[in-house]
Amino acid sequence: MKDLCTLSGLPRQAIHFYIEQGLVPEGHKTGRNMAYYGDEHLERIRLVRQLQHERLLPLKAIRAVIDEKGDGFSPVQRRMLADVKQRLGSPVLSGARGRHDTVAVREVMLRAGVDQQDFDGLVELGLFAVSGAKSRRRMARDDAWIVELWGEVRRLGFTRERGFSPDLLGLFEEAISRMFDRETRVLSRLLAHVPAGEVASMVERSLPLIHSFLVRYHEAKVRDFFAAM
Repeated sequence: MKDLCTLSGLPRQAIHFYIEQGLVPEGHKTGRNMAYYGDEHLERIRLVRQLQHERLLPLKAIRAVIDEKGDGFSPVQRRMLADVKQRLGSPVLSGARGRHDTVAVREVMLRAGVDQQDFDGLVELGLFAVSGAKSRRRMARDDAWIVELWGEVRRLGFTRERGFSPDLLGLFEEAISRMFDRETRVLSRLLAHVPAGEVASMVERSLPLIHSFLVRYHEAKVRDFFAAM
């Protein structure tokens, strides 16, 4: 571990965190408090750092990129998804293609009225990634809306004094991530043999309908809840 820290430039705690998150494999244990690490561990750490700091991907997205085992996609489905990606228009992939357009974290925090504790909480949820030294940290401009939205939530009265934290957004992140995981698997299975161009068109045209359903159905749930009181 000491050598791995030296070669990677990361402290022991950071490497253990990557291991706990499933981003780096565990070392080859030779005893209760002893393990050995090889080139594969160093290469994986460098890949994670590259994806995190150069492409500004959140840890959950990085795990999806590097985890090629048990992802549930057949070779046919993976080829179809790759073809669809090449055909999707800019409104869908603009964020993925513009990850290098960054903004200073301090600027976003000041504009949103979000303090350091809340900002760090949003990062820990894996909603977005940051790069650079602490005093000069930057984030993708396309992710700034998350911080600004949380600032609005705070101003509505969801304060720290009342027990609210960024974990509130974690409820929705977890639900949406589960939904999206099932969504991609079902659609990839059913559309595996449909021409990629047609699939891309279906995705682009159906997104506004799906978003409308989510908003209106959530509103209906709130309405029904209070109607039953």
